[in-house]
Amino acid sequence: MSTLPEIVNHLEGDDSLHLGRLLVLIDAFAGKAGDQKVEGLTKLAKLDFLLRYPAFLERAIRVRGSDASQVRVEEFERNSIEARMVRFRYGPWDHRYRRFLNTLAGRGLIHVHTAGRTVIIGQTERGRVAAQALKAEPEYAGIRQRAVLLKRHLNLTATTLMDFIYENFPEVASLRMGETID
Repeated sequence: MSTLPEIVNHLEGDDSLHLGRLLVLIDAFAGKAGDQKVEGLTKLAKLDFLLRYPAFLERAIRVRGSDASQVRVEEFERNSIEARMVRFRYGPWDHRYRRFLNTLAGRGLIHVHTAGRTVIIGQTERGRVAAQALKAEPEYAGIRQRAVLLKRHLNLTATTLMDFIYENFPEVASLRMGETID
């Protein structure tokens, strides 16, 4: 029988889950024509934080003055081990984003370049096709729907989004490294 830390380690170690989620998120922000970009690794990390933890997305949409019930957070998403965040070096933002982006770019699914110090993330046609296939899978229905909500309600600049999260969710920055955020 596996211990709780072993289960969490296994879930976090499966890059395919993270790559698929990020691809669907980037697709939502690419727009109908597929030519819009996510400007900044910080923005991507904050958006992904809200996508990974739907209870926080629900709170964010409520704070923004919209109907938070559209997030449709299931009870297991509030109470499962996956719902608990771990504080990384810069908050609950995963330190592996550069590796994830390099993997997606290496597979021809996204393109990444810099403008000054800002990382610009765009979708390729191959990435668009792959995202469409993922979004057709029932397991990705919640991710797809929440990524669209993120685009609609929280398509802010990286700095504005970061300030919004720190102002409205002070608990995400107040814990020590490795500590879980309930």
